[in-house]
Amino acid sequence: MHHASFDGSFAGWREVARNLVQHGIPPHQITWLGNNDSGGLFDQAPISLTSTVTNPAPRIPKQLLELLQSAAHFRVEDRWSLLYRILWRVAMGDRAAMLPGDIDGSQLHKRLKAVRREAHHLHAFLRFHPRPEDAEGPQLVAWHEPAHDILASASGHFAERLGRTRWLIATPDDGVYWDGQRLHYQRPCPSEWQRMAQTPEDTGEALWLAYYGSTFNPARLNRSALETSMPVRFWRNLPEGPLIPQLMSQARAGAQRDGQAETVARQGGKRIHHPNAKPPPINENDDLDRPD
Repeated sequence: MHHASFDGSFAGWREVARNLVQHGIPPHQITWLGNNDSGGLFDQAPISLTSTVTNPAPRIPKQLLELLQSAAHFRVEDRWSLLYRILWRVAMGDRAAMLPGDIDGSQLHKRLKAVRREAHHLHAFLRFHPRPEDAEGPQLVAWHEPAHDILASASGHFAERLGRTRWLIATPDDGVYWDGQRLHYQRPCPSEWQRMAQTPEDTGEALWLAYYGSTFNPARLNRSALETSMPVRFWRNLPEGPLIPQLMSQARAGAQRDGQAETVARQGGKRIHHPNAKPPPINENDDLDRPD
């Protein structure tokens, strides 16, 4: 086995992979090493790509490169091996490797689906916290723990929606800072960014928690649906996350009969019925002609 070293980025992998295909080195002879990975005990010396090659550069569909770049965000030990195997097969004329029905293509499309879903999770479950008005740097900060490397590609969503507001998102691996005009991406994430994101000074959080708890409807609780739409792994990084188990426990303990939060149910006054609620049944003994 030979090992192919690169900087751990898709651009770095693409450059090395192109040269490997031109040198005619098949996938089963390569171990991919990105960043600080080290080779195995019986690996041969790193592949030298300085020798002259006579093979033409492979003609690869643009669509395939886009698919491979997206799939590269999927965190798994053999992420680069699968990508090179598909690249090699397509370069050799076997375009079935790109299709969901193929053994390699199936894995590719499963990874693409997981990456898209993780980007959706970033957009749906990230919570920004405001910083003091006199603080320098970002005005909003957020901490997130994605399962895949989607921060760089998916964070532009917030730049489009927050305009010139300066914000920062930090993760255990990387971080991105929007200065109001352009994105600054760092990998690994600077420790100062991580500190700001994990220890926000949000004076309005108590108000948000009170609002969230008061609008919770225990009568409509469906635990399995909740955990499907909002995976449990995100709860600890949501301000309202610690409230959710408590609210579910109250619902199971009888709060469902009220159809509203316990603190709201204890309030006095007339109940307001939902406009779509069915009217009460008419008693056959009622005199419909009797005036009120």
